[in-house]
Amino acid sequence: MKQRYIDLRSDTVTLPTPEMRKAIFEAEVGDDVLQEDPTINSLESYTARLLGKEAALFVPSGTFGNQLAIFTHCRHGDEVVLSEHSHVVQHEAGASAVIAAVQLRTFWPVLSYPEWPEIESRVRKAQNIHYPHTGLIVLENALSQGDVMPLEEMEHIYRQASGLKIPVHLDGARIFNAAVYLGVDARDIAAFADSVMFCLSKGLCAPVGSLLVGRQDFIDQARRKRKIMGGGLRQAGFLAAAGLVALKTTVHSLGEDHRKAEILAALLTSGGLVEMKPSRTKINMFFIRFIKDKYIGLENRFVEILKKHGILTYPPEDGWIRFVAHHDVTFKDIEVIEQKMTRIFEELSS
Repeated sequence: MKQRYIDLRSDTVTLPTPEMRKAIFEAEVGDDVLQEDPTINSLESYTARLLGKEAALFVPSGTFGNQLAIFTHCRHGDEVVLSEHSHVVQHEAGASAVIAAVQLRTFWPVLSYPEWPEIESRVRKAQNIHYPHTGLIVLENALSQGDVMPLEEMEHIYRQASGLKIPVHLDGARIFNAAVYLGVDARDIAAFADSVMFCLSKGLCAPVGSLLVGRQDFIDQARRKRKIMGGGLRQAGFLAAAGLVALKTTVHSLGEDHRKAEILAALLTSGGLVEMKPSRTKINMFFIRFIKDKYIGLENRFVEILKKHGILTYPPEDGWIRFVAHHDVTFKDIEVIEQKMTRIFEELSS
């Protein structure tokens, strides 16, 4: 019998809900490249209304959506200003150089999120033949480190960037998680970006897909460039059907995922052996590393022991171990982890 693991690696490992499977089976489909797939069309129009934008476009993945946005906003040789922590920088395989042929001008924000003075100092304002043109600013919310950017700072950056005629793209892979934490609608976050990408397959249980939203003219351009990138998926309504269910149902359970992460974080930090970032859970994700001399450097060993006990998470990155709660991790699973934790730490210290 196959062992069941409590999978804390990512909220991308969720399986479609029964309602999604039914919707997929019954979906009405057509050729989306010809804009004749009624379910895709329904998903795109619903998404545009949900985020307060003129139009939306279905894309295969979050990385695809971010890179399509950069490809659409920028000209070859433009410079994109963004945090060194950004998913675009760290986990999209250098795609910006390959697809959009742009240069990334990164910086280490003092806080977990960028502030306008940090961005402004990287913007190329002077007309100088030696300088690249600043074509785009990229923000994240929620951030890939599990933090959430305040709306006030997003608004400030957006207003200042608009004054300089520099568009802002938001990597909103987990925008609905950020909205839950901030106590606002996702459209309130999207209001401070010219384009937004969010994932249907991160935390929302849909099997495949992301959406890119923005002005109608921007989406019209993006549709053509999506074709260039190989993103015309023909009868993709089967995927869109699950996305519609995600946006109408599972999005409302994200608060429970945040609570699971909060309980798990309290469990792991209670002994004073680890530090955590962010310092308190804000969404469904957090990171830990050991700070007690006896355990420092044992993060890989800790992950191996967790797996032995039926708990999965990714190997550490830069010494930090990530834990992600999601729909398919139950509160009962968290209780099981708590019951096993004493034995796990005994093995780690032996």
